[in-house]
Amino acid sequence: MRSGVRVGVDVGKVRIGVSRSDNHGMLATPVETVTRDLAGLTDLVRIRAVVVELEAVEVIVGLPLALSGKVTASTDDAINFAARLTQILDVPVRLVDERLSTVSAQSALRASGRSAKTQRPVIDQVAATIILQHALDSERASGRPPGSPVEPTERP
Repeated sequence: MRSGVRVGVDVGKVRIGVSRSDNHGMLATPVETVTRDLAGLTDLVRIRAVVVELEAVEVIVGLPLALSGKVTASTDDAINFAARLTQILDVPVRLVDERLSTVSAQSALRASGRSAKTQRPVIDQVAATIILQHALDSERASGRPPGSPVEPTERP
C-alpha cells in the first residue's frame, strides 16, 4: 500500500463531496461539501486548496456509470471535471467506479437517523468517503492503484 493522504471527490450537478484518507491509506473520512460552479472556477480552486493543505499525493474522482456499466451524462461530467483537475493539480488524478455510492451513503445516513432533509448537506461528503474507502480497500487487496489514471492535458 502506498503511503500518503488521498482526497476523494464525488462530483454532482449542484454539490461536490470531498473526503480524505489518513497518511497510511487505511481510513477515509468526510472533509466538506463544495458548491458546484458550472463555470468551473471556485469549485476547482477550493478542491485544489484542500489537496495542497492536506499535502495529498493523489485525488480519486468517482466515475458514475450506469448499473449496466454504460456511460451516462454524469459519467461524461465526472470525466471532464477530473480532466480539469489534472490541469490545476500537481498530483495524479484517478477515476474509480462509484456505482451505488450515493445509494449507500443515503442508506448509511438513514440508518443513523438522519431525515432526507438533514442528509442534503452531508450526503455528498459521505458518498465521497465511500468512493475513497472503496479505492483504498481495492488498492490494499490488489496491491495496485485503483481505477484508471486521468492523463494530464495541457496545463494553463
